[in-house]
Parts: sequence; C-alpha cells; structure tokens
Amino acid sequence: MSTQRSFLNRRLHSLLGVIPVGFFLIEHFYTNYHATEGVQEWIEQVEWIWDLPLLVILEIFFIFLPLMYHAIYGLYVAFQAKNNVGNFSTFRNYMFMLQRVTGVITLVFVVWHVWQTRIQLAIHDYTAAELAQQTSQLMQNPVTLTLYIIGIVSAVFHFSNGMWSFLVSWGVTVGPRSQYVSTWVWGVVFVLLSYFGIHSALAFADPNFVSLAQR
Repeated sequence: MSTQRSFLNRRLHSLLGVIPVGFFLIEHFYTNYHATEGVQEWIEQVEWIWDLPLLVILEIFFIFLPLMYHAIYGLYVAFQAKNNVGNFSTFRNYMFMLQRVTGVITLVFVVWHVWQTRIQLAIHDYTAAELAQQTSQLMQNPVTLTLYIIGIVSAVFHFSNGMWSFLVSWGVTVGPRSQYVSTWVWGVVFVLLSYFGIHSALAFADPNFVSLAQR
C-alpha cells in the first residue's frame, strides 16, 4: 500500500507540475512580457486578468493549492533523492540533481515573489499602475534584480527539465531517440522562456519604466 501511495503521489506531483503550475508559469511570463512594450500595455494586461470572474477561486484552487502540493511533496522528493553524480557523471544524472536544486531555489523565489507582489497588493490595495511602480523600483536594485534572474532561470529550468521527465514517466517518450529529441526541444524551450523572463525583468528595471508608471 505504501508503494502504491508513493506511486500515486509522484504521479499527482508530476501532473500538477504541468497542469496547472506549468500553465501558470507560461501565462505569468506572457503577462510580464508586456512590460517590454511599455507600462501601459502591462497595466492593461494585468487589469484584464483582475477583471476575470471568480478570480480568487481560480487562484486558490487552480494555482495556490496545486502549487503548494507540488512544492511540499517536491521538497520531500528532493531530500529523499539519492544523487549519483559522484558515481555516474552522466548528463542525465546532472539533470536529476539540478532538478532538485532548482526546485528548492524556485520555491524560495516564488514565496518571496508572492510576498512582494500578491500579498503586498492585498495589504495596500495597489492599483495596477502602483504595482507597476513598486515592481519597477524593486527591479532597479541590482541585488534584487540578480536574485530575480536566478529565480527566473531556476523556475524555467525546473519546468523544462521537468517536462522532459514527465514525458518519460508518462510513457510518451520511451525510446532513446525520442528522449534525445525531447532533450533538444525542451532545451530550446528553456532558452526561449529564460529570455522572455529576463527581458521582462530588465524592462521593469529601466528607470524610464518608473517615470511612465508615475504619470
């Protein structure tokens, strides 16, 4: 029974990492990428999301609860995992180790990011323009910007490499050739999403972004 429960927990953990957590990551990057087009475009996109019906319910049941389960069980998996890098220095062993490391980094980053944005938004009742100004001021701090970039890259790696593992564990890519192709596909996804995420952070860090948000 314990083995079966562990199998089901891992399957649920894997599935929630793709749906809805992975979907939310991509949507979040898409929204923030509007900052590269200017503050007004970003504000309009954020206000459109805020106007969605039953937004609080969507956030609780389709984002926060799945994310909490994925994060908590992921921590258990990370600390139970036996990394073989020292014994078998292969590419996949390194990916296995980095998946666990980036999972922990991503969890810390997400908690920090939620505190700085979502919780502060609820406490101070920010408008979208005020949130844009607050975020831009945060990104202009070189230390904060660096930590955000590390968090972004870690989150994207965890998602991209996790998708490779998901396709293997769910029997989609079963042969060496399909797994090799999948490695390159998700490697490209990692590069593209990292670019979008970093480019968005740098857009917020632009001092002109703050001046536009203050108008």
